[in-house]
Amino acid sequence: MVVKLASGHPLVQDKISRLRETSTPSEEFRRLVKELSLLLGVEATQDLETTGVEVTTPLTTCTTQRISTSLALVPILRAGLGMLEGLSYLLPQAEIWHLGLYRDEESLQPVEYYNKLPQGAATKSAYLLDPMLATGGSAIAAVDVLKKWGCSHIRFLGILGAPEGVEALEKAHPDVEIHLCALDSHLNELGYIVPGLGDAGDRQFNTLSHSE
Repeated sequence: MVVKLASGHPLVQDKISRLRETSTPSEEFRRLVKELSLLLGVEATQDLETTGVEVTTPLTTCTTQRISTSLALVPILRAGLGMLEGLSYLLPQAEIWHLGLYRDEESLQPVEYYNKLPQGAATKSAYLLDPMLATGGSAIAAVDVLKKWGCSHIRFLGILGAPEGVEALEKAHPDVEIHLCALDSHLNELGYIVPGLGDAGDRQFNTLSHSE
């Protein structure tokens, strides 16, 4: 499995603990998702390519390093929107595109309902954002779309994952690195991550009476 976890960091552990708590209100939940995404993004971007540029400081000139890779942030609607704010703050130069996928609650299969990617890949590298990697179906479908679009380097960034989803994504797309804040125990009979945190979209947007 090509999985990289950021769960060893005390800040990550603390924030995930608060995310899991049923009593955490939506506004705090959104803030925690943003902060965890920022921490995860630092881990996931450690090997970005850079190039040397000469800059003028108040004292002299010097050669420094700047990111040279073209990037896209691709949140899977709607839950992935919560991760976008933190990642776009970290990577303001990245292009932002959206994919709309939802999980059919009976078949647990992804259904695409929104895709506004332009003709021809705008970037070679994309970070796919979704807080939950449960069955892996939505992530696999999204990677399929991005590869067809022309992306040659894709990474999945999520808050929580289940072994079943990780295995499914790794089997379908072994070249895709998976970055998670935590890997949980298993999926229940409804396809939810256990112990998990419930439905990330509903908890972010305070729509607990509706399904994702």
